[in-house]
Amino acid sequence: MNYFLHPNGLCESLHVGEGTRIWAFAHILPGAKIGNDCNICDGVFIENDVVVGNKVTIKCGVQLWDGITLKDEVFVGPNATFTNDRFPRSKAYPATFSRTVVECGASIGANATILPGLHIGRNAMVGAGAVVTHSVPPNAIVVGNPARIVGYAGAETLAPRRAAASTPAQVARPSRVRGVCTHTFNVAADLRGSLSVGEFEREIPFAVKRYFLVYDVPSMDVRGEHAHRQCHQFLIAARGSVHVVADDGRNREEFVLDRPSLGLYLPPMTWGIQYKYSTDALLLVFASHIYDPDDYIREYGVFLELVTHDGESDHSIGEQ
Repeated sequence: MNYFLHPNGLCESLHVGEGTRIWAFAHILPGAKIGNDCNICDGVFIENDVVVGNKVTIKCGVQLWDGITLKDEVFVGPNATFTNDRFPRSKAYPATFSRTVVECGASIGANATILPGLHIGRNAMVGAGAVVTHSVPPNAIVVGNPARIVGYAGAETLAPRRAAASTPAQVARPSRVRGVCTHTFNVAADLRGSLSVGEFEREIPFAVKRYFLVYDVPSMDVRGEHAHRQCHQFLIAARGSVHVVADDGRNREEFVLDRPSLGLYLPPMTWGIQYKYSTDALLLVFASHIYDPDDYIREYGVFLELVTHDGESDHSIGEQ
């Protein structure tokens, strides 16, 4: 064998990768497929229709039932529970079990419960004891019962300083995310009320062809979760507050839009997420292009492939 099997472990599968370690009282059925350099701890049970990628850690007391796929570098904490049948009955089996996929780099905390047929996104973090009833987006951090998104891994929160009651517009403040910046607009306030104003193609750095409003969003819901190939966007919380995560494939930051005098520019090829809407939130978005479904990139893995390829192309041109 090119892997380690503890004398008190039982592995019936012939598909176990090099360098994997299987510890005492673990039991792996014949149909399971296990990758390289995995660590399968004491008391783990793995059924037949299970795929485990490379460098996966499965801590003590975990059961992987038919229909579970763990991709590379996934971490599963002690006693985390996976399920594969929404309506289980004794001696009654579905034609096929629901398939749950945990994407590369995701972590499942101790004692978390994952309902059947869900997708846990790349680098997501499921907190200890969470009960996950819906699929989790890439990089999202979820906690509680039922699990709710409370943040995004690797996203530092930036909340630009408030402008004074009467102040000129400030220069755009760039972020670590490529091309993304915040704009603070002119504000005038007196006893009659407040006014905030910006100019197209100055504070809003593109010609606007479309706008849309987002409102009445339940606070637990997430919008966005996509990038655009060509479309520029500019976001303003006209009322209430919204958290926005911007991601260029290397850097990720979170912004709090909580006043009409603050705008956020998202250039093309920026993965954008909006969440933590306040109950009264009204998000105004200006766009540079007419709606085109082909302009959307809705899979984070596809987005990463595209930005990585573009980055390599730019680097090659620079070297020449």
